[in-house]
Amino acid sequence: MTVTFTTKIVNILGDKTSKALTKAFGMERVEDLMRHYPRRYAELGALTDLSKLVPGQHVTIMARVKGAKNYSFGPGGRRTRTEVVVTDGTGELKLTFFQQAWRLKTMEQGTLGLFAGQVTVFRNEFQLTHPDFEAINESEDPTENTRLGRGVIPLYRSTSALPSWRIEDCVGLCLDALTDLDDPLPDSVRKKHGYFDMRGSLEAIHRPRNRQDYERARARFRFEEAFVIQTVFAMRRIAVEAETATARPEKPGGLRERFERRLPFELTAGQRDVIAELTHDLSGSHPMHRLLQGEVGSGKTVVALLAMLQTVDAGGQAAMLAPTEVLASQHYRAITTMLGDLAKAGMLGGAEGATRVRLLTGSLGAKARKESLLDAASGEAGIVVGTHALLQAHVQFADLGLVVVDEQHRFGVEQRAALADKSATKPHVLVMTATPIPRTVAMTVFGDLETSTLRELPAGRLPIQTSVVPVAEKPAWLERAWQRVREEVGKGRQAYVVVSRIGDTIETEEKETRSLLDVYAELADGPLSDLRLGMLHGRMSGDDKDATMTAFGNHELDVLVATTVVEVGVDVPNASVMVVMDADRFGMSQLHQLRGRIGRGSEPGLCLLVTTSEDGSPTRERLDAVASTTDGFELSKLDVEFRREGDVLGARQSGVRSSLRLLSAVKHESVILEAREDADAIVAADPQLTGHPVLASAVRALESTDQSDYLERT
Repeated sequence: MTVTFTTKIVNILGDKTSKALTKAFGMERVEDLMRHYPRRYAELGALTDLSKLVPGQHVTIMARVKGAKNYSFGPGGRRTRTEVVVTDGTGELKLTFFQQAWRLKTMEQGTLGLFAGQVTVFRNEFQLTHPDFEAINESEDPTENTRLGRGVIPLYRSTSALPSWRIEDCVGLCLDALTDLDDPLPDSVRKKHGYFDMRGSLEAIHRPRNRQDYERARARFRFEEAFVIQTVFAMRRIAVEAETATARPEKPGGLRERFERRLPFELTAGQRDVIAELTHDLSGSHPMHRLLQGEVGSGKTVVALLAMLQTVDAGGQAAMLAPTEVLASQHYRAITTMLGDLAKAGMLGGAEGATRVRLLTGSLGAKARKESLLDAASGEAGIVVGTHALLQAHVQFADLGLVVVDEQHRFGVEQRAALADKSATKPHVLVMTATPIPRTVAMTVFGDLETSTLRELPAGRLPIQTSVVPVAEKPAWLERAWQRVREEVGKGRQAYVVVSRIGDTIETEEKETRSLLDVYAELADGPLSDLRLGMLHGRMSGDDKDATMTAFGNHELDVLVATTVVEVGVDVPNASVMVVMDADRFGMSQLHQLRGRIGRGSEPGLCLLVTTSEDGSPTRERLDAVASTTDGFELSKLDVEFRREGDVLGARQSGVRSSLRLLSAVKHESVILEAREDADAIVAADPQLTGHPVLASAVRALESTDQSDYLERT
């Protein structure tokens, strides 16, 4: 039988084992098993560091038995508990077995073995209960024992039903059976970097003879992952270059120039640089595909508005897509306020040559909705701001020239494509994010977009002081936090109180998570009872949300108790203090976004992060990191170091595990850069990859998975 990567594992391993692998890891083909690389390696003579175990983790360790003893318990002492203590020479770990007294014969003092199980804590000690065990016979002739002969034991991600050594056996059976091995790495690329071929790489990573073997193999497969992703991006960049778009050049004396002259502030050098990039892109006949990332408060909206006005000047329309009604309404108010009479075409007081700005959201009244739809379809509205309502089939544009997607990570591929498809020709696309992205992640996730970055804050922006309020250790500090809110309100300023959930306070074994409704009631009846409180959350109607934000913006409310609907875009310059309840429930970048809502006026901001997490815990470390810096780009690097790789790439949103196994979008910048250079060269010489069918197949496979949801940016 010819065995290839596409062969079903059931044909080699049998029904029972293959079903177990499918259930545990989703494996169906031989390639799935071959790509299940060892998570680490144990070398004979180098025991597992027991101090690095984590509760709840399923581990396979190599250790030596220090001692074992049976204990009787229960009625009449008829039940037995066997306790085995193993050591790595510096620390100890207890293994517990019930009703298995015979274990004493197999785990004599000095026995070296592999132990696999879930780490639990009992009486403040780590232990494994009923772990799987495989003894290593050190007296055996190494030539008769493959593990001893190699001296290196691969340890795989495993389960209680499939310990590491059983997976190792399955890998060995399939690896021995493999006959035809296709390699997505072109020979020229592989030889350039001195990598093993596919057969040699699989042997070296699954059956290494030494550390050099598996390190070299891991480097090859890490590069391969980066190379396939970068090939996808290279092909997309080539495809975009072949597409045509209507050029939208700058018009002397047009709306953009008139608006820019009116600006009451001077643009930063960074804003001018980005505007120049957008001006150039919009003036071309190829569709712009650009990512604009910027520090909180760096002025991305003004930059985007200038690009939209340039499009309007050139006879086109611009659509701005926002993820929430609060943010869409905020953008609409900000744009119409900034433009003034330039946004009142055909209206009383409108400037000559003005355009019209319309809002389109799901909760918009029937009359206003009809006006927005008609103005978009006729072209009267040069700028249309909206939510997902913009994506509906009956929403039409006369000549959509530019699509601006704010907080792009909140929209799926199909949603962005649905808006772009409303144009007869390919529109220019600008996607924006207020969450700074590390360069390595940007190259891995947004590799087909040109990237512009705003780091510089406008002149006059004052610093924000951030402090952690550890209520478990210092409960009086929470009372002081509410005093600080009252002090700021007493000075004529306003405050936000942010919570992570709307209703039903939840109490777990670890902590209690307070709800918005409970926090609002407690504040209204307690420490902030004489202040004007408002409430804002996603379940409110559009009219109620808009009315609340308008009231807060007009200083008719002193304190706004809200969920993360205020995370981005909300701009109330008079707000100077924010209290974040259960701050450990938020990510580092999200906390940075939230605190960006304050300190936007003439007064410095104060952000208080309330937490019950203990000093020294991982969650507390994250909060301390947020408090230590206001540099969003520095925080973004720290954020992705604290989080799982899959979360960085979007696996949390798609609900699947990241397809990256060895490549880290955070750590392996040099690998990604090399892969991009090689992929560009291959695709430039062979855009359709006709001469590289295996690579083409790998590209198609990647694009057919959920991973493409966060690779796709068109």
